[in-house]
Amino acid sequence: MSEELLLPVPSVPPGDTGVAWLRSSVVRFSNGDAHTRRRALTERLLEGVHATSLDELATALGLPGALTDIAEIAPVYQPHEPTTAAADAAVDRLAVRRDEETAARIGLLVQAWAATNALAEHLRTGNPAPPVPVTRRAGGIVVSLEDHPFGHGPHACPGRTLATTIAKNTAFRALHHQDVPLVLPNAWDYASATALHAAGFLAVGTTSLGVAAAHGIPDGLGLAGEQAVALARMLADLPFPVTADLESGFGKPADEVAELIAHLGVAGVNLEDGRPHGLADPQEQAELIAAVKDRAPGVFLNARIDTHWLGKAREETADRARRYVDAGADGIFVAGLTEPREIEELARIAPLNVLAQQRTPKELGDLGVKRISTGSLLFRAALRHTVASAEAVRDGGLPEAFGYAEVQAMISRGTRSDAG
Repeated sequence: MSEELLLPVPSVPPGDTGVAWLRSSVVRFSNGDAHTRRRALTERLLEGVHATSLDELATALGLPGALTDIAEIAPVYQPHEPTTAAADAAVDRLAVRRDEETAARIGLLVQAWAATNALAEHLRTGNPAPPVPVTRRAGGIVVSLEDHPFGHGPHACPGRTLATTIAKNTAFRALHHQDVPLVLPNAWDYASATALHAAGFLAVGTTSLGVAAAHGIPDGLGLAGEQAVALARMLADLPFPVTADLESGFGKPADEVAELIAHLGVAGVNLEDGRPHGLADPQEQAELIAAVKDRAPGVFLNARIDTHWLGKAREETADRARRYVDAGADGIFVAGLTEPREIEELARIAPLNVLAQQRTPKELGDLGVKRISTGSLLFRAALRHTVASAEAVRDGGLPEAFGYAEVQAMISRGTRSDAG
């Protein structure tokens, strides 16, 4: 740790109202005994919180509906920023009591709002700069936080994991509302996910076939739940949004699926209405979606409609899509959909996901598509290339491949959210 990072933060003058009171009452601008006491209070408030969105975090901190006020306070929170009458009024509305716990609740949400929104924008655009580029220390020293964007030492952010989760959720949602479709490759293990991100893809999904087949399990029968969940938990730690294919919830009741997703840590999930016996009743599927969105509102729920994939009840596709969106789904995924007129119709209902096909992303985007998935394609191509490579060696050749050091770098600790 550098010597500069051990310096105390600049002191702030005491205040009785508005932003001045908030600054003088929070752990962020404290030192010594006050910092120790206030940090312990902050850690207690965060204990057991598993919010998936800023709204959910605000409710968990006892400040429901506070984000409009928080947006006024955040830009002038730092002591070197001039305050505003609007920010002072926002603090006074939220400070129902003038005590350290109230200040801690407001301060936590202010810092979460600023850091998560900045990080979300960086994740959405692929900007490698840290969301918190610098911090200030006593004596006017400005310290770069390039390697420690959420602080370090005594002032390390106690909610870094929570902030990172919310930021990835926010970024992933934004990637579905752009002028060009999100091209989402699907991984089947840790190495394939990190390799895809290293190639410039901003988000990665998982493939149920790849996960199941890699473990010797048939796909689509709900038998690879343990393996799919284990991979999702492993990938959730990566510093980019990950969405997990959970088939139809692997036969678990809706409340169990919802609880699982709320604690999984991924930015999105796919839930399909296909079942081993055919299509689920749309009302049953809508209830599953509603339960998940009620428990994990910040996780992007992609409702997969299997009418085209299974070749059954295709005339129900639009009706199912509307039912699922009404239940809370954030997007719809119609695997096997290729007909332009149907694509345009369904794209008007919600952000539409289709499988990669013989059209460019621009062509699909012009039809209204917001997300293009590779599904099991990459896994199947890798399997074929593996066999072809072995055959080449048998025939006296050497196939093209990543170098040993390249793979080591892809899976190094530096690829993880908790690096440093």
